[in-house]
Amino acid sequence: MSNVYQQHGAFSWAELMTTDPEAAKSFYSKLFGWSMKDMPMEGMTYTVLGPSPEQQMGGLMQLPPESEGCPPHWGVYVTVDDVDSTAETAEALGGKLLVPPRDIPNVGRFCVIQDPQGAVLAAITYAVPDGE
Repeated sequence: MSNVYQQHGAFSWAELMTTDPEAAKSFYSKLFGWSMKDMPMEGMTYTVLGPSPEQQMGGLMQLPPESEGCPPHWGVYVTVDDVDSTAETAEALGGKLLVPPRDIPNVGRFCVIQDPQGAVLAAITYAVPDGE
């Protein structure tokens, strides 16, 4: 892959899950000058953000119902060649799957892993666009 962020093992995306997406958009756009673009998705709006519309580096969204009781937080994604294999390996190494592998339409496949010490991150295998 030519994009360094889509190579196995690279940190590739940051994501804010929050109780107030509109307040978060206002805060971060004023704090860092980030560009914000709402992307309607099934049952929700996902906001893509970055230093410019051409440089997207993360997103933000409403905390989903399954995260009830969890405080607003930033998470990171690490690119992997095969998210299903990564999930299996994480469990074999003593980690826990908080979200088993699942698809994100038009984006790829991800899972959320908790390491044996309790730290959490997501692993993602990006979909390859048609023609590549």
